[in-house]
Amino acid sequence: MAPKPKKRTGGRILVDQLRIQGCDRIFTVPGESFLSVLDALHDTPEIDLVVCRQEGGAAYMADADGKMTGRPGVAFVTRGPGATNASGGVHVAFQDSTPMILFVGDLDRSDKDREGFQEVDFAAFFRPIAKWAARIDDARRIPEYVARAWRVATAGRPGPVVLAIPEDMLRDEVEAADRPNVPPLAEAPDPGAIQALFELLKEACAPVAIVGGADWSPRAAHHFATFAHRYGIPVAAAFRRQDAIANSCQVYAGNLGYGPNPELQQRIREADLLLVAGARLGEATTDGYKLIAPDHPGQTLVHVHPDPNELGRIYHADLPICADMGEFAEVVADWHEPDLVRFSAGEEAHKQWLEWSEPKPRDGVQLDLGPCVKVMRDKLPVNTIICNGAGNFSGWWHRYWRYGCMPTQLAPTSGTMGYGLPASVAAALRFQDRPVVCVAGDGDFLMNGQELATAAGRGLDLLVILVDNSSYGTIRMHQERDYPERVSGTDLQNPDFAALARAYGGWAATVERTDDFAAALDRALKKRGIRLLHLKTDVEQISNQTTISELRKRK
Repeated sequence: MAPKPKKRTGGRILVDQLRIQGCDRIFTVPGESFLSVLDALHDTPEIDLVVCRQEGGAAYMADADGKMTGRPGVAFVTRGPGATNASGGVHVAFQDSTPMILFVGDLDRSDKDREGFQEVDFAAFFRPIAKWAARIDDARRIPEYVARAWRVATAGRPGPVVLAIPEDMLRDEVEAADRPNVPPLAEAPDPGAIQALFELLKEACAPVAIVGGADWSPRAAHHFATFAHRYGIPVAAAFRRQDAIANSCQVYAGNLGYGPNPELQQRIREADLLLVAGARLGEATTDGYKLIAPDHPGQTLVHVHPDPNELGRIYHADLPICADMGEFAEVVADWHEPDLVRFSAGEEAHKQWLEWSEPKPRDGVQLDLGPCVKVMRDKLPVNTIICNGAGNFSGWWHRYWRYGCMPTQLAPTSGTMGYGLPASVAAALRFQDRPVVCVAGDGDFLMNGQELATAAGRGLDLLVILVDNSSYGTIRMHQERDYPERVSGTDLQNPDFAALARAYGGWAATVERTDDFAAALDRALKKRGIRLLHLKTDVEQISNQTTISELRKRK
């Protein structure tokens, strides 16, 4: 007969459940609403508590951690402004299909619906951007809620769960039985569907694969690359999923999204068979649902996804396959079809990508980012993790960097600003033996630049490449396209970013010429801790493909 559970506080029970489920790191900005949890963590060395400087940063770190591990990234924030600050990270996790759990300290149960101090109906607030949002009112049910949250966050299409935890509930001392560890679900593909896929490949003349997204993993990446290379199928990465297979794979064709290779876009248009694995075919990947139309006339779509609710939701799938991505990739890698003739298009597409991803100097540009990325490629190892938020600056790395095996790219498909620095902190904590680079624009960086304090406090090795054109560059680009020469609301007055990095105890240098970048990078790579290279660029070079002057001529 099982022994009767001892009485524990709700906070102790909650921390015990997280430990049982395999949580080894929590990101937080502390609040009085969950002091009982912080007290329990004091005696739980198995869980690393990372104290952040703003709830948005904590939530982005949790999302990044979930991307890297495949387990829910966990964050704790307090009610009201703490939770609303963290909502951006929940939205990223939802659109990026990232497993994540956000715990929100809440007011006492007896004060509910009185508009108490910082009161928000968190279940209602987060429900549209979370897989599940709820409130735990009984400490005895904490094990049930945490186990369910773990399952919901990871099963099917992964995503965020938000649980409100009232302060007085966490202080209750109750008896509660622990729930066991929730094992991952891994649904194998139906063999008949796999046979049907290979029959379609036999009939195809120009197949193309698009990969990366929900449930994608290093296992999926390895086996899918084996399969695609064996049959010579070009593989394109979905938007900001460029590490979905190692870019050195001889059939890697480049990335879709904003500013892709026109030759890859044409290859997608001319494909008679599209094999989409993991991607949900969102707006960015499909160029506003135009590169691939939801009904894709003249093309056969095989859509492989871990969530049956995603199959057929927007895109008509001629062959829908519901399966765990790792299981699917391993099955197709091991499935030998002797009658399937190898395509030559894979190597052709890879050569086109190699040409597209090789930077060519731009005449008359004082600081040219393309050659700078090439210098970084030459000096940093292939397992470097590149982290970025949103902005035109990221386009140079999306185009010219060559990503290794995942995880080597942490970038929000939701296009949120301020993501890169928190993500780089999470990466430097998770992979302390690998180089981590935060690439940020000036507007992007100051969304969460305060997390340099978190990096400094933990003694992390972190390289920041800060691109400063004194503008919200992406918006300026759209502005010049639609309202040329009518600049309004997009100019920025910036601090001395190098001095700011030094204020956090880091090393920094300012670079204003292309020829000076290599030496500055060499100096940075010889040092430890926070290192920041402040790259002052001209807003005229508004993207890696065009200039402001060229945009103005088009109107």
